[in-house]
Amino acid sequence: MRFKTAAPFLSLLLLAIIALFIPTLPNFDEGKYNLADIAWILVATALVFLMTPGLAFFYGGMVNRKNVLSTMMKSTVAAGLVGVLWIVVGYSLCFGESFHGIIGNPFTHLFYKGVASGPAWVAAPTIPKSLFSMFQLMFAIITPGLVVGAIAERMRFISYVLFTVLFSLLVYAPLAHWSWHPDGFLAKMGALDFAGGTVVHISAGCAALAGALVLKRRKVHIEKIEGKPANIPYILIGTGLLWFGWFGFNAGSALAANSLAVSAFSTTNTAAAAAGLSWMFFDVMRGKKPSVVGFCVGAVVGLVAITPAAGFVAIPQSIFIGVVAAMISNLVVHLKSKTMVDDTLDVFPCHGIGGMVGMLMTGIFATKAVNSLGNDGWAYGNFSFFLIQAKAMLIAVGYSFSVSFLIFKFINFIVPLRVSDKEEAEGLDISQHNENYVQGTLLVGTPTGLKEVEITNH
Repeated sequence: MRFKTAAPFLSLLLLAIIALFIPTLPNFDEGKYNLADIAWILVATALVFLMTPGLAFFYGGMVNRKNVLSTMMKSTVAAGLVGVLWIVVGYSLCFGESFHGIIGNPFTHLFYKGVASGPAWVAAPTIPKSLFSMFQLMFAIITPGLVVGAIAERMRFISYVLFTVLFSLLVYAPLAHWSWHPDGFLAKMGALDFAGGTVVHISAGCAALAGALVLKRRKVHIEKIEGKPANIPYILIGTGLLWFGWFGFNAGSALAANSLAVSAFSTTNTAAAAAGLSWMFFDVMRGKKPSVVGFCVGAVVGLVAITPAAGFVAIPQSIFIGVVAAMISNLVVHLKSKTMVDDTLDVFPCHGIGGMVGMLMTGIFATKAVNSLGNDGWAYGNFSFFLIQAKAMLIAVGYSFSVSFLIFKFINFIVPLRVSDKEEAEGLDISQHNENYVQGTLLVGTPTGLKEVEITNH
């Protein structure tokens, strides 16, 4: 048995054995907390988790039919990888005792020590820390999944597994600590990110660009063969699940069942609606037909852009945020198509640029009238706050791109990132998973009668 083949299972087995020796502590005393807040954050946590299969459908419907299952699998496997990693050390790196505002102490909550029985998180005093941790886990799960769209149709599965682990530890955890831990240096600088504009979308979008550059172009991209989406109804289903789950993503980030959650819920829906229309009508203005894919992609861009701003801006301004974000991302997609960058499903233009627009829009339209713990933006006479948001955005972009680029290079040094030319032509569903997206048999008429033919991706 080759060590590289056995390493993933042996690593998991080792963690499982170590977990046997972790002492059991009593659970939290629910009398200390607000049961309505617990109920809402439980629901919000489940909603955010639903976004992961939603993303799988969204991406899976867009790729070539030879790569549907491999793409959906990459989008989903983080639920297992990050789910275990979070308990072992991930939560501690994000929200453990701060080391100079840079990273959490990995030993603070190693193997979840003291999370279930400890005091509430400082920013969520009405719910137990274990619930806050599970809510935050769902953000950590979906973030590496977003990168899948850029590296689809050419990256080995085992290489992606290694990327997910390293990205979660070296990119996601530091950014989450900087932005959401009260001692994180971006938080102390005064930067605001309500639900993940920097932590989730800028980090994933910039990692996607780095991955596309390191992996280089697909054969179909070099030969300028236009790919057709495998299943547009999958894209529509995925968009619906993402939109639905995003209510937990943003409104749940209020961390209580209160008026701020209602406001964030409302801005989320409004921005998504405006952005979907903006993308579709912008395409029509440029001579295209109104398309299902266009509306769906636009709506997701609106959801991305409103994420950092959801709990800081008023509802009317969220229309402007959605419209402008979709228009800018649409233009960047068009410009990218004229370059040699092969970001398969336009992750950087949609998530990276969408997150950047959202951070800057927060710097313009944030108001203490919505959230007294926030700040007033440029539109309300506070230009200095806009500069803080711009500075935080640039730090997040620079860090996530450079470290992700090094991660991809490092993985390629250990194991090949790309499948072979033959495997790429065959499709990753077969070459990586030995499974078919389309299966079954078909009766075909022949000169000698009906013949049963197996349906495959080919």
